[in-house]
Formats: sequence, C-alpha cells, structure tokens
Amino acid sequence: MTVVEADRIDMAMADSDNERILDAMFEALERMPVPEGYRVEIVEGTIYMSAPRDAHWEIIRRIVRALEDRFGMSAKVTSDVRVDFPGQLNGLCPDVAKFRDGAVRNGEGRWGHQDVEFIAEVISKGTAVNDYGPKKTAYATAEVPVYLVADPYVGKCHVYTQPKDGDYVIETTVAFGGSVDLTTTPLGLTLDTADFPRD
Repeated sequence: MTVVEADRIDMAMADSDNERILDAMFEALERMPVPEGYRVEIVEGTIYMSAPRDAHWEIIRRIVRALEDRFGMSAKVTSDVRVDFPGQLNGLCPDVAKFRDGAVRNGEGRWGHQDVEFIAEVISKGTAVNDYGPKKTAYATAEVPVYLVADPYVGKCHVYTQPKDGDYVIETTVAFGGSVDLTTTPLGLTLDTADFPRD
C-alpha cells in the first residue's frame, strides 16, 4: 500500500468517524428542548444556537428569490439544512446553500459538500466569528466556489471566491445598496442589495 492510499483510507475513516459523531450529536439535540425557531448547527464540535431576527430572514429571502429568479423554482436551494463539511465535526446549516444541477442526497438523506456551488451566511451577533473564521475555512476547504457573508450590522456583503488550500484567493466587499457581481462565477448573476435591511 502506498502512502497516498494510506492517507486516503485515513481520511475516509476520519470522515466516517466525524459523520458518526455528528449524527449522535444531532440526535441528542433532537431530544433536547431547543427553543422554537432557533437555528442549531455544530461548528468544530461546538453546538451553536441562534434566533434569527427579522432583518436576517429578509436578507435570506431576497437571496433565495434571486437564485430562484435565475435558476427557476426547481433549483436545489436550501436554508438551515445540515451539510457535513471538511474539518473536525462541522455539521453546518448554511443560511442559504445552492447545489449544482444533478446533485442528489447521499444514503443518509443528506446533501454532499462536494455539490455545493454557493453559500450565503447572514451574520448573527453571537456567531459572527464563525462565519468569518471556521465556517469560511470549511467552505474553502470544500472548494465551494462562492461564499457570501451579508452583515446587516455594518451594511456590507463580503464575497469570497476562488478557493485554494483552505482559503479564498479573492475577497470583494460591497456596501448594501450596491450590486454584487457574480456573473463570472457558477451563479452567473448580479445580486441587488438595494433592499437588504440593516439591523
């Protein structure tokens, strides 16, 4: 057995262990009294709960609407649905995730990170550090082509593209009110932020 083959086996076992542990953590959460309407995800093995605010949901809705306008109602777009990403115990539930055409759920009924074309996260005060830190790293490691962070507290969008070696090569910042040019990405659209609310 070559070193490369051994590394692949180790990675597959690590992925399997991560998935098994994440499954157990999410099953335990199902038995806990999580407040209604709270969003729950696991970032690097830590459980985070946050309550979406009106501005948060309105931005998510506008992003989803832009994706549906571009790709149609049959596009594979989710919100707050678990996707396991590379790294130690990353059972993430992106605010918006768009999957490539032809993507299918795996044997456990979950979407694979390999099929994600776009992720948008809308900042929540208590978990903002995750969106700019470990989640950004996980998305870049998974080679998600486009990662957008909308921050209603400062009124800006940060767009990260060209993932390489666990980071993004390009970062673009657009103030709310401007247009986010994604025409050169797999999305092929321009996202208008004129009606993104501030919080």
